[in-house]
Order: sequence, then C-alpha cells, then structure tokens
Amino acid sequence: MITSISSDHQYQASLKALSESLITIQRPILILDAIKWPQSVEKQFFYDKAKKLPSVDRDFYLQNPISFDPSSKRAELSHLHKQVHQRLGTNDPLGNILAETIEQYLTVISLIESRGTPGFLTASRELYGSARDHLRGDNLSLIEMGQRLCHIFSLPAAKHLAAAYPKNINAKTAVEQLQHRLDPYFSADTFTVKETDGIVSDASAGGDCIKVNTHSTFSTLDLQVLEVHEGWVHVGTTLNGRKQTSATWLSVGSPRITALQEGLAVLVETLTFSSFPDRARRISDRVVAIDMAENGADFLEVYRYFSEQGLSQHDSYKVAQRVFRGGMVNGGSCFTKDLSYVKGFVETVNFIKSAILADKPELLPMLFVGKVALDDIPILHQYQQIGLIQAPHYLPPMFRDLNGLYVWFGFSSGMSLLDIERVQAHFKNLFDQATVKT
Repeated sequence: MITSISSDHQYQASLKALSESLITIQRPILILDAIKWPQSVEKQFFYDKAKKLPSVDRDFYLQNPISFDPSSKRAELSHLHKQVHQRLGTNDPLGNILAETIEQYLTVISLIESRGTPGFLTASRELYGSARDHLRGDNLSLIEMGQRLCHIFSLPAAKHLAAAYPKNINAKTAVEQLQHRLDPYFSADTFTVKETDGIVSDASAGGDCIKVNTHSTFSTLDLQVLEVHEGWVHVGTTLNGRKQTSATWLSVGSPRITALQEGLAVLVETLTFSSFPDRARRISDRVVAIDMAENGADFLEVYRYFSEQGLSQHDSYKVAQRVFRGGMVNGGSCFTKDLSYVKGFVETVNFIKSAILADKPELLPMLFVGKVALDDIPILHQYQQIGLIQAPHYLPPMFRDLNGLYVWFGFSSGMSLLDIERVQAHFKNLFDQATVKT
C-alpha cells in the first residue's frame, strides 16, 4: 500500500494541502509568548528582598491578550481534523500523525485559555506529562531520575570544572560568534542570530533564527552548547522539515515533539563534549522544581529550596520562573514542559541503543528529518524509502557517519550489564589513595 502511494499524485497533493493548512492555522498559537513574564517582575522580586510572591496572577495574564480568537481557532482545527480523515482515511499512517498533531493544538488552546488557573496544570500534564510519570519502557519515574542526576551534577568536583569558563562574552559578541560558527553549517539556507529581551532563557531557536537574550552573558562553553543545541538540532530540524515536499507540517512542532527535540539537543551537547556539569544540573533541577510545584509548593518555596542548594539568587529565580510561568505562583498549578529535557534525553538514548541492538541503525538519521516524535520515526523511514519523505539535509557529523555512534552505543549497551555499585566498591580503595591527608 505504501509503495502505491509514492506514485499517487492526488494523495501527495492532499497531504501537502492539509499540511499547509495546519501550518497557517497554528502560526499565532505561541505558548511561550502567552505565558512570558517581563523583566520588571524579576526586578520587583529582588527589590522586595525575595520575600514576596511575584505579582503574577490570572488578571496579569488576561492583560496580556493572545493573538488569536480561541473559539474560531478551535473550529478551524476541528474542521481540519475531519478533513484529514476524509481525504487521507482513518488508517493512513501519515494522516494519523497529522491528526494527532492537530489534536495537540486543540489542547494547547485550552492550556493558554487557562493561564493562572488550576486548569493550566491539567492541560500541561496532558501535553508534557508529570514528574511522577515513568520513563518509557521502564519502572523508573522522572523525579527519581532527576534526583539522581541532581546528586551527580552537584558533587564538589563539578564546581571546580566550571571555573575555567568565565561568562565574559556579552550578547552582541555572542550573536556575532554564533552567526560565524553556524553560517558554514547552514550553507544552503538563510540563517540569522539576533538579540532580544523577550525570552526567559539565555537563548532560544525559532524557525531559521536563534534569539540571544540581550541581558545575558556567556562563556566560550555556553556558545559551544548554543551552536549544537539551538543550531544543529532546533534550527536544523526546522530547516529539514521545510525541505519536505508533501509533509510540510514537519517544519513546525506541537508539544508532542518537545521531548525528542530537547532530548536530542542534550544528547548532541553530550556527544560533542560541549555540555558541562552546571548546565546538566540546571536541566535536572527543573524536574525537582516541577515535582515540588505539582505537589503544592509556591514560588517562594521553590526559589528558597534552590538558593539553599547553592544556586545563585538569579539562577534560583530562573528555575522557579520557568516552572510557574502560566501557572499560579501561590501554588496549585505549574508548567511541566521542562520535564522534556531529562525525559527526552533518556528515551532518545534508549531508542538509539534499541535501534542498534535491533540491527536498525538506518533509522537514526530520521531523528533529524523534522519536528517529530519517537513513534513517528519508523513510519517516516518507510515513506522516506519510497521518496515521499525527504531524508534530512542537515545532520550532525556523528549522525551522518554512524560508525562512531554505533560503537559508542554498542559499548554503552554492553556496559549497562555491569553492577556499578560493585565496580565503585572495587575502585574505592584506589581512589582513597589519591586523597591528600592533612
């Protein structure tokens, strides 16, 4: 059936038309824009000596109007959902991915409508999950993994490693250096880096652009991270999606693709030795912060917890802000999107290991074919083989030539059989000899 579709011009035309309709409909539905906090909130928080909850409530969000009408947008999406099944059929694999993506945007509208209410957490969990969810195929929960990673990345040695990389690069210089680094990588497309004060993070990718926070400073290691995380992964998958001739919706992403996007980005940071302990700790800290908020902690409790854990006042505020944006600062509702980094990393690593052990390494480049979820990969690979899905144009080196990746994850799979506690006990006496006694 799939083979016959490759020559079915009517099918391809329908797929493209439906894809283009979704791209148009979803364009103004911007979650982060709808829940952002201005810089003035942070300034006021520290002016109040970090003793008062930020003045962010339901009225605050209602004064930040969204750029679309929820009712009409919901009607457009529902109509498109019916069209997908009518024109492609209810059992069409690509049609089902497209339909699921449309359903996600319907939930996103509910999320945005419920800013500052308990319903925001309900919708967020539906889209991104909960810290108490189990990792795919395993009994370990996200919070258990997050706590374990927090411990590892908080060990004393981690702080010493970061000292060699001072944050002495301003936003303007960071923009220039990132543009210079990434221009050769994206040689076949127009690509830009620019300053902005409209984002919470130090930098973020949107379409064919990386935005750098004008209030942030960077180390040389930070720029390495941004190059591969925001550039190779986020911008690269967007541009690969834009090169699709029929499945053009692969250039945009609903929350269903967030875990793979963020997990893949963290993985590429790791494989290029660009990441560092403080950054890895921030990612795992967010899981702990979300778990606290899901269990009723307010903004001040989360902020104070991380301050007591040794984070700076600024970093403690940022962790709490990321978790409570869109929710309720007095507790009872939060944003669970940042679970995607740890969840996505673990599940992407497990996918790669499993693909290698199943003798399916050819699936791995498809991780970059566009904005996709792990479950989409085998389906998209089948359609890529018959020419309906275009193979990814932009691929990081280790995914373009899979030899090193295969060996790395082959050894990793083999070593997972070891009992790490027994191994640590074996080497403990040896490590003790390296300790200087005073």
